[in-house]
Amino acid sequence: QNGVMSGLMQMLLLKVSAHITEQLGMAPGGEFREAFKEASKVPFCKFHLGDRPIPVTFKRAIAALSFWQKVKLGWGLCFLSDPISKDDVEKCKQKDLLEQMMAEMIGEFPDLHRTIVSERDIYLTYMLKQAAKQIELPRASESEPRRYIPAVVVGVVGMGHVPGIEKNWNSDLRIQEIMSVPPPSASSKIFKFVLKATFFGLLGYGCYRIGHRTVQFVLSMPAAQSYLQRLAEVPQ
Repeated sequence: QNGVMSGLMQMLLLKVSAHITEQLGMAPGGEFREAFKEASKVPFCKFHLGDRPIPVTFKRAIAALSFWQKVKLGWGLCFLSDPISKDDVEKCKQKDLLEQMMAEMIGEFPDLHRTIVSERDIYLTYMLKQAAKQIELPRASESEPRRYIPAVVVGVVGMGHVPGIEKNWNSDLRIQEIMSVPPPSASSKIFKFVLKATFFGLLGYGCYRIGHRTVQFVLSMPAAQSYLQRLAEVPQ
């Protein structure tokens, strides 16, 4: 539904999520589920999912990667088997270690970091600022002066996004550009065509070989040979 490459990437990330769940005994994203539970206890509280839609993020991330970067990333996700402990998770909460991990990601996959982290920092900041706007109180008449009260907002985000949100908070943000999915390049179109042609070519050849062997096997059976012999003896 979201494209071959995007779909494969989502499947690989689901594999990573399952690996983390198996290692820690809890699924990633528990902080967001807990936030939803707490919000339901607060009268008149509105719960808003403020992150960029996943299909947009995946498509922009995949479009930003070169072919070899996609292969490298996919290979790493396929064979992810490093043990993870709760102590490791606690260490990741340390600012210095978190910044080091982010720096390593930037060095290895700069375009991936830009689309998955930096662009979402901008989007999350924009949505938080929209939610934090003052609320206008209802007026009894048009002549009555406008009155506002501050909005009370609790934002729950991943730790890796906090520095980016702080950096972008006082900026004039535009999200139209980071919401569009760039069209595929000519090389990407050629690669997809070659991949599809190879797949259907191998599929057709496989069907031909299986059909050919099946026919040979059936014809070699005594019952089939006897039937063909009687058929040949029938007068024209």
